[in-house]
Amino acid sequence: MQVTASAISLNVDDVNASATFVKQHFGFSEEMSADGFVSLSRKDVGFNLIFLRTGLESFKPIHLRGHKADGLLIALVVDDIDIEYERIQAEGVTITTAIETEPWGERFFQVSDPNGIVIQLVQWMTEPKQQL
Repeated sequence: MQVTASAISLNVDDVNASATFVKQHFGFSEEMSADGFVSLSRKDVGFNLIFLRTGLESFKPIHLRGHKADGLLIALVVDDIDIEYERIQAEGVTITTAIETEPWGERFFQVSDPNGIVIQLVQWMTEPKQQL
């Protein structure tokens, strides 16, 4: 199999609010949009971020049509977590989880977009250990 592109698609009540949030604070750009749909990208991220309005008739599988994105987070690895933390605070974004460093070397913080989607910025302070 050869994968030529990838995307994360999330059902939210307010597509425009989520799209505006990630464009403004995380540098994503709009690639395409329609009623209840927007696809965003960044050249340095390996996927498109898509927001779909909850309940769209075209959503498949049908039994998940009314579900909202919940219990997940979008993680973006950055070069300098402390600079990003200061930047996000200066932009007035509410911090969901304050910056912290886990014992295994992951330093991170989290914010939530207007629909409750958690975005986590991460910097590895030590190389993550690979499991074989």
